[in-house]
Amino acid sequence: MATEMLILLIHICLSFIIISQALPDSDESPTAGGDISYWCQTTPHPEPCKYFLSHNFNSRPQNQTHFRQMMFQVALDRAELAQNYTARLESQCRSKRKKAAWNDCNKLLRDTILQLNRTLKGTKTHATGNNCSSFDAQTWLSAALTNLETCRSGSIELNVTKFIAPIIANNVSELISNSLAINQGFLTPGNDTNNNGGEEFPSWVTPGDRRLLQSSSWASRANVVVAKDRTGNFRSVQAAINYAAQVKRGNMRFIIYVKRGVYWENIAVASNLNNIMLVGDGLRYTVISSSRSVARGYTTYSSATAGIDGTGFIARGITFRNTAGPQSAQAVALRSASDLSVFYACGFEGYQDTLFVLAQRQFYKLCYIYGTIDFIFGNAAVVFQNCLIYVRRPLHGQVNVITAQGRADPFQNTGISIHFCRIMAAPDLIPAAKTTRTYLGRPWQQYSRTVLMKTYIDSLVSPQGWLAWQNSNFAWDTLYYGEYKNIGPGSSTRNRVKWKGYRAITSANEASRFTVANLIAGRAWLGATGVPFYSGL
Repeated sequence: MATEMLILLIHICLSFIIISQALPDSDESPTAGGDISYWCQTTPHPEPCKYFLSHNFNSRPQNQTHFRQMMFQVALDRAELAQNYTARLESQCRSKRKKAAWNDCNKLLRDTILQLNRTLKGTKTHATGNNCSSFDAQTWLSAALTNLETCRSGSIELNVTKFIAPIIANNVSELISNSLAINQGFLTPGNDTNNNGGEEFPSWVTPGDRRLLQSSSWASRANVVVAKDRTGNFRSVQAAINYAAQVKRGNMRFIIYVKRGVYWENIAVASNLNNIMLVGDGLRYTVISSSRSVARGYTTYSSATAGIDGTGFIARGITFRNTAGPQSAQAVALRSASDLSVFYACGFEGYQDTLFVLAQRQFYKLCYIYGTIDFIFGNAAVVFQNCLIYVRRPLHGQVNVITAQGRADPFQNTGISIHFCRIMAAPDLIPAAKTTRTYLGRPWQQYSRTVLMKTYIDSLVSPQGWLAWQNSNFAWDTLYYGEYKNIGPGSSTRNRVKWKGYRAITSANEASRFTVANLIAGRAWLGATGVPFYSGL
């Protein structure tokens, strides 16, 4: 009991310093009895915490668990108010740019409310057997906060920040940040990864679904077939997805087999459409392609050829392509915020911002990824395993940057992990590889986190390794960039950047934080997909 009291006193003194100790999850907590001001002083943003908890609740927190639920609730309440305001703002969208930014923010706010709802409900019923761990909650809260940042970024791209500012200026971000900090205290070595030893799976993975996903007879098991030659049920991929949304019930896997061909369309899998699987005839033969870009009036978010939001999405043997070209600035081939999603033997082709790993837990296996600037970016917890990363030739005077990770809060459980991959020059870059500078990544946000482990790095990568953000020292002390046991002519860490946040990792324990088992809790769900993976180093 004395130890618990000491931990809580440290929390009060340090205020918004990163929580490093697990807090008691019990009604017998010795801190029961503190007023709202007392509890809020333990958060990164105490003032909005005090204001909204005082106005929304008549009682003070009874213990740490109660305080967490109160913070989740007030964040949800404010997000719903922001959504109501956003709906009223639609009538004022008098330009194409305002309408484009509004569309993004409206959709992202709806998803934020979804994430906050599932967090609040899941943690309320966790004790009665609901399949929601504190690690799940941290993932969903991280996604909720990332959504607001994505809304903000889109308004900047389209130069409509004054129009969008009221949507995100109501303390929702601060309240979610507080929620992340509080929930961090419930993560312990025993539950922080939802690690079930690889033998058990979440309740939504039924035995029948598991057998189905491990089968190789995709075509015969497909619910519907897409074919350009009229030999299937549909001629477009989106038409098949729309059909799935109409007829699908429950959590059963819905398989869409996409026959060979190039499908010129933009597709979207909505957040309320879960467990969709797209299967192609191979990444060379089944291609989904479009050419939206920021240069053509879209936001980075809305430029995606494919936008995936529904939980449990799987793609196999398909290429997602954006043909806008290097002159068109940001142009996304695939944007995914699908939790517990898998992309197996897929291709992603573009130039700047090819693959937008927006949020939640994602896994990429045996994939080909092509691009130039920030072409693997976003704020998911994502592992790339046995992938081929091809750096293309940029415009004259440009440099190549492989990753731009977007972790904006120190409590977000996100990061990019590149494991057992190969980084090489694409054919068009080979003649200019010696004169074109290429970097492993740069910090898009304050707490950017990227790790490369046991990966082959060819000579095209600069000895410096990592690039500053826009010639500044932004995030040098707060980012986390690591390299562990990489090989190849570009893998030497001798001349890497000297930033405080960079490290040549020598400890297997430190490196293991970024494995499938730990970064994305992969042992608890990946086995059910039938996709082979390494859970550890």
